[in-house]
Amino acid sequence: MATERPSETDSGPETGRASTASAASAEDSGRVAAVTGATGFLGSALCERLLAEGWTVRGLSRPTSDRGDLDNVEWYVGDLFEPETLRSLVDGADAVFHLAGIGLWSADADTVERVNREGTGNVLDACRAGDVGRLVFTSTAGTRRAVEDDEFATETDIAEPIGAYQRSKATAERFVDRYADDTGCGGSDSGGGGDAVTVHPTSIFGPGDADFTAQLLSMGLDRTMPAYLPGGLSIVGLEDVIDGILAAYEHGESGEHYILGGENLTYDRAVERIATFAGGSPARLPVPATAIHAAGPVAEVVGTVTDRQLFPFDRQMARLATDRMFYSSRKAHEELGYEYQPLEAHLPAALEWYRTECQ
Repeated sequence: MATERPSETDSGPETGRASTASAASAEDSGRVAAVTGATGFLGSALCERLLAEGWTVRGLSRPTSDRGDLDNVEWYVGDLFEPETLRSLVDGADAVFHLAGIGLWSADADTVERVNREGTGNVLDACRAGDVGRLVFTSTAGTRRAVEDDEFATETDIAEPIGAYQRSKATAERFVDRYADDTGCGGSDSGGGGDAVTVHPTSIFGPGDADFTAQLLSMGLDRTMPAYLPGGLSIVGLEDVIDGILAAYEHGESGEHYILGGENLTYDRAVERIATFAGGSPARLPVPATAIHAAGPVAEVVGTVTDRQLFPFDRQMARLATDRMFYSSRKAHEELGYEYQPLEAHLPAALEWYRTECQ
């Protein structure tokens, strides 16, 4: 396992129900997985892995979502607020992988809270009402934070949420914990629960991610990108996270939480390593932390004046962006057998995608 020490410093039904033929094929194909967020960056990659390993995969997709090349997924068309669709999706599944969620770049704070919090509650209600196996909930490492800047956060370092995204994910985690703690049975009205674990990926790096991955690569490759961010973070490869999610399904203890992290790197060190590997031109100057801190109050004022959150952060989130957000994956390593690879192991696939799709 890589060091945790800081480095220098449409195939399928369209109605929300599986067809009779689909249901029959599921019985003949071994294990069945239900995946929410199946068209997203992480969810689509998880579906590909599950299919490759012989699972029958049911995916939740909104009508307008791009399903890519996932032709062998049984699509259940709907969203997290359609109870009948959710019940059909999860009933009879050996595993429910709940990845669906939304961030502040894509929606206003109220929508983020509703989708991440209430949407998770609706998935749990569907699981209570059906015959399901283990639920694996993918949350965020952002709900954990070390007390000191030079320490590693663990699963026990529960943080005071900053912003609507962290707040909604923290609440969703409590819903899942309550579901796992309840040994009752039956539908949602009876308060029954089931088998569930929660995983906390750190900053996921891999092809198909037009946000974090594209931005980090641009800092290491693009000559027009002069500056990198201060602070640091835990960078984990997409395939490593999928390994961790599946390990949590196979080996995790119900009710437990597992951080799925990678190398803890300062931004300048990460950018330098990308440039060295790819022959790029790394950003040479750090963005002053004071400039980022100053942007927080400005974003708040703009939001107040326009009654819209035009920028997905406030003064607390701006300050957090300059910290070293380092994490330990020791618990996942010891209990799940989780391993992660260094940044360079994930660069070939990410670079091929970036040069094809982003440049």
